[in-house]
Parts: sequence; structure tokens; C-alpha cells
Amino acid sequence: MKKKKFWFIGLGLIVLVAVFVMFLDGSNGDGKDALPKIKVVKDNIVDMALAVGTIEPKNEISIKSKISGVVSYIFAEPGSYVKFGEPLLEVRPDPTPLELAEAKRNVELAQVELDNTTKEKVRQESLLKSALISNREFDDFLQNFQQSELKLKIVKEKLALIESGKITIGGKKIETVIKSSIDGFVLSKSVEVGDPVTPLNSFQEGTVLMKLANMENLLFKGTVDEIDVGKLQEGMEVEIKIGALPDAKIKGILQTISLKAIKNDNTTVFPIEILLSLSNGTTLRAGYSANANIVIQRKDSVLVIPERVVTFRNDSAFVKIVLADEEEAERYIETGLSDAISIEVISGLTLGDEVFEKPIKKIE
Repeated sequence: MKKKKFWFIGLGLIVLVAVFVMFLDGSNGDGKDALPKIKVVKDNIVDMALAVGTIEPKNEISIKSKISGVVSYIFAEPGSYVKFGEPLLEVRPDPTPLELAEAKRNVELAQVELDNTTKEKVRQESLLKSALISNREFDDFLQNFQQSELKLKIVKEKLALIESGKITIGGKKIETVIKSSIDGFVLSKSVEVGDPVTPLNSFQEGTVLMKLANMENLLFKGTVDEIDVGKLQEGMEVEIKIGALPDAKIKGILQTISLKAIKNDNTTVFPIEILLSLSNGTTLRAGYSANANIVIQRKDSVLVIPERVVTFRNDSAFVKIVLADEEEAERYIETGLSDAISIEVISGLTLGDEVFEKPIKKIE
């Protein structure tokens, strides 16, 4: 009975050892049968450079006043479409009492000066007829007389401008009502009724009252990384993606590439401009955030495989091909265009060939 018991124990140990050996054999296999296989297919492949930026009007105009004062009336609000010559807002002159009094006093002084010069003119003409003064002396006096006339005219125009804001200077009419200089939309308004206005002149830029733009001509203004800028050329096709309009399909042409880089969050980038083509009725707004995919190179209907299955070694590319007996063999291939996901196969593989995926490396 005791021998029989030992015999069963020994048999059990043999079975356990056999199972353990089989387990080790399976664990130490190369696992080729478990690796997924990828077929060589024909597909389109596009190499693109990414630019990040915003949608802006090609021509944006700042509306400013030529007279000082306060805003008395606003005719157009942001979003309104205005035509050339339509009123935008009115600026009412708002001189201080001191400015008004000084302007009136200057007119009076200039008038007195001209009256005296006019009387002197009569006397000078009489002296000239009597040959008591030379023609040159009379010409010098006439010059002073004309300056007095001009001085009076200038101070009168200044007074009229301060009092009413409407005056014609040099044949050009200046009014308190500021009108649109283009056909377009009002993008923004910087003032409200009652706000003070600084005029545009040679010494100061003046207050920006409104901004107008023709929204038919739009640009993508953004930046591209220095790694990609060397591949770009003006005239390249561009696909625009707008976050606020995910279904919109917008095309464009690369128009400008800056010659000077800028720093953006410690990254060197180059500003670019892309002229948009709006042929599908899409309504765009100034300031939309957008991404631009600039097509560097495109190949249609070529042999491709995932780039992840390719091993690059010493400037050469290799894949593990599937043989008839499910064994693997390394093969050199010539690669072409890549979009960082798929890669073109120029030679070494044919349509329908299968290659092994790379084994997943386990972290120990």
C-alpha cells in the first residue's frame, strides 16, 4: 500500500514537471504568430506644415477725426455694413472758454492790422506815383499787406472751426460728421457719445473712433515653426481649419513668408500670410482662431505602410516581411514621402505584401 502511494505521488510530480516545461517553452517563443500583420496598400500621402494664427481682413481702416471735440452722435454700430460716403459719427467742437476768447481776440487783432495796412497801402500807392519810393520798396510793402490778409483769413477759419466745426480750407470741406471712406463693415467702435476726441495732425496720431474693413478679402495671419519654414514657398496650397467652424472647408494660397523670425514662448517662428478663397458661402469673422495646413508635397495612389513598422538603421529602412510559412525575414526597402504616420514605399515591397508589426516592448 505504501509503494502504491509513492507511485501516485511520483506520477503527479512528473505531470507537474511536464506542464511547467510546456509553459516555459510557450513563454520563451518568439511570438511571431501573435504579432499583427500589415498589408501594403495604395493610398494618398501628403506632407504638411502646420501654422497657427487668426483670420484678419486684408485691409483694415482706422477712422479718425480732423477736429477736436466730443462725440455727439453715432450713426453706425459694430456689425453694420456701410457704403462709401455714409455717415459714421459726429464730433461736436467743444472749446474751452479761454480757447474761444483767444480765437475771437486773434480775429480782432488781425482785422485791426489789416485795416491799418490797407490805409498804408493807399499812401504807398500815392508815393509810388510821385516817384518818392522805388518799385522794390512798394513790392516789399505789398508782400506785408498780403501777409496781413492771409493772417486774417487763417484766424477766421480757426474761429469758425472752433464754433461750428464746419469749414472749407483749400477747397477741401471739413465737417463735424465723419463719413466712411470705403464700402465695408464696422468691425469695432472705440468711443461713445460724450467721449473726448483728439484730432489727427502732424504732431499726434489722434483718437481711433472706429475700425472698418471689407470682409470679402480675408487673410490668415499666423506663424510657422523654423523647422518647416525652409520647405515653404509662396504660392503653395493651404487648407484652413477653424475651431469655431469645424465643418467649414476653406482653401487658401500662401502669399507672404517673413524674412525675419520672432520669438514665441521661447520658440523661433516665422510670420506668414495666407490669402483665403471663400467660394462656398462660408461666413468668416475677424479674429477667428485657425490652423493652416500648408501642403508641402502630395502624392496620390502610391504604395504606403505605417511608418511605425519601419526600422531605420544607418540611413537605410528595413521591415520584417511575412514569408509563406509564417516565418519572418528582414528586407531592405526604399522609402519616399512621409507624413509622420504613413510612409511611401518606392521599392522593396509590392501591393498586397504583408509585413509584421514591431513587437511591443514590455517594461520590466
